[in-house]
Amino acid sequence: MERAIVLGCSAIGAGLAMIGGLGPGIGEGYAVGKTIEAIARQPEAQGDCTRTMFIGVAMAESTGIYSFVVALLLMFANPFIGKL
Repeated sequence: MERAIVLGCSAIGAGLAMIGGLGPGIGEGYAVGKTIEAIARQPEAQGDCTRTMFIGVAMAESTGIYSFVVALLLMFANPFIGKL
């Protein structure tokens, strides 16, 4: 019974961790949209805007990757099963 509770709570935790993937997706879309607006207003600043956007998008994407790794750990390499 304890094992079933731990596995069920781990599945819920993995699902909640994957909700963390929504934020980076929304943030990246917003950043790309604002970069396109900035380039449309000042085409000569395209290189600077694009470079800054790529750095920001990479940092935002790392948050989504961390939440994905946490979800995978909870589902397949569950550290709480050994505590029973």
